[in-house]
Amino acid sequence: MHVFPFRPNYRELFVGLEAFVPQAKGESAPAINFDNAATTPPFNKVMHEINQFAPFYSSIHRGTGYKSILSSQVYENARKVVLSFVGGLSDQNTVIFVKNTTEAINKLAYRLWNPRKKEVVLTTWMEHHSNLLPWRNKFQVDYVELNEQGGLNLEDLERKLQHYQGTVKLVTVSGASNVTGIMNPIHHIAEIAHRYQAKILVDAAQLAPHAAIDMRPNSSPEHIDFLAFSAHKMYAPFGIGALIGPMQVFEQGNPEHSGGGTVQFVTKDRVIWDDPPHKEEAGTPNILGIVALVAAIETLNKIGMKTVFKQEERLLHYTQKKLEKMPGIKLYTSLTASPRIGVIPFNIVGMHHEQVAQALSWKGRIAVRNGCFCAQPYVQKLLRISDREMEKVINNPLLPRPGIVRVSFGLYNTIEEVDQMLAVLQEIAGSDRTRMKFLSISEKQVYTSKTFSYYNNN
Repeated sequence: MHVFPFRPNYRELFVGLEAFVPQAKGESAPAINFDNAATTPPFNKVMHEINQFAPFYSSIHRGTGYKSILSSQVYENARKVVLSFVGGLSDQNTVIFVKNTTEAINKLAYRLWNPRKKEVVLTTWMEHHSNLLPWRNKFQVDYVELNEQGGLNLEDLERKLQHYQGTVKLVTVSGASNVTGIMNPIHHIAEIAHRYQAKILVDAAQLAPHAAIDMRPNSSPEHIDFLAFSAHKMYAPFGIGALIGPMQVFEQGNPEHSGGGTVQFVTKDRVIWDDPPHKEEAGTPNILGIVALVAAIETLNKIGMKTVFKQEERLLHYTQKKLEKMPGIKLYTSLTASPRIGVIPFNIVGMHHEQVAQALSWKGRIAVRNGCFCAQPYVQKLLRISDREMEKVINNPLLPRPGIVRVSFGLYNTIEEVDQMLAVLQEIAGSDRTRMKFLSISEKQVYTSKTFSYYNNN
């Protein structure tokens, strides 16, 4: 039995943690979610605020009715809440609301692209596809190499900035990796980038829910020029995200999406665009998503982001130390690769990652993620898969796809949940893998077929 000092019961702040899910042999019990790097459950406060606001929900901007005026005020005030949360200044930055981080980065790629110039974007081998693909058809893209621990090689970053002699438009990096949890030294990277007249974008999809962010004033060489994050990873569903950056970047040129809400005047031959950020937010915006995001930020602020980080760091250290001692477990990062958010990538030697993830779910109602987590180049490097080997996999769909199992923590997870996962992993790792004793084929079929009917009947 593990005895720890008293800590607040953060689980009381969340919806759905006690929801029962079926197991392979017919039992049901509360789910254990270690897939928070993908999507997090909502705060109670988020759902409460949504229900409180719903009777006053209306279209924002230009409406003269009370509900419309109120909705507009809620929407515009949210920009101040977001800026404050990330240490941004309203006289230097604007907040553009988008669906998610992916849309934010695509929007920025479009706005920074000048087809008349050949410019370079430096990204890294540890990025999510959302911070790789949007740049490829608009810029020359190069990749900052990794160090031995899977983090960024900052000496290589500076070498590449020197090599391109002032043509690097942007250095774009993840604030924290969704594969290894490694947190990049974003302010140091910003200082290096600015030294070579490049700007920096931080993909904060994984950083924002787990650690404090400070964009810092433009007068600081360590300031963050652009920041993007998603609400669905920080305890607020309903599909909203934010892109934060200098107002002047969005003042010139046309938005990539045009339509209602983006203009001041339209004639047969002319369009006069509205000022940013409205120019960048075509169509009716997601006001309910905004309400959810603000409620989540207010809850995180009340807890304190340093407290959030320490709570998850405790889970990270406890779990990784246990996994390091477990026979058959192959870890792909270490506690020396710090600081890290609560993400642990691993495999069981001799077993495919999908089998491990499925067994955790079917046997222990434990949700993890497996595969490449939309970061295939990074996972390929961690697994030391050559380009030639990847070509074989691409050309033969019958070959097993490479990947990793990922455990990712949220504020509400507990040591007791970790111990339950470790017990199941111990059983899986020690099983006769040729006979798959931990889960038979028939059990898999029964579980798969009954899952949706279980939801409908409960």
